[in-house]
Amino acid sequence: MKYVINVYGRDVICASCVNAPGSKDTYEWLEAVLSRKYPEDDLNFNYIDIDRNDNLSDFDESIIERINEDELFYPLVTINDEIVQDGHVQLKPIQKSMAEQA
Repeated sequence: MKYVINVYGRDVICASCVNAPGSKDTYEWLEAVLSRKYPEDDLNFNYIDIDRNDNLSDFDESIIERINEDELFYPLVTINDEIVQDGHVQLKPIQKSMAEQA
């Protein structure tokens, strides 16, 4: 199965995510864990810095707008353009989403 896993974030840790890992740490952790758990799948990981506007799709821009309006929190994880988690990211909901999309 092919998955595109995007982590949206910024260098500054989310104010409402006290004691949670930063966005880049979350991205690196997910890449390492999911690559080990799903070696047979085609996993494509992307880190999208919400403070940069480089080559963003309309979907990316809408996610960033919702984060900037405090409707969603970062880090935010999407799998195949479906929002899976925002704020404090945990592995079980991500695995559940991947299983549902398989």
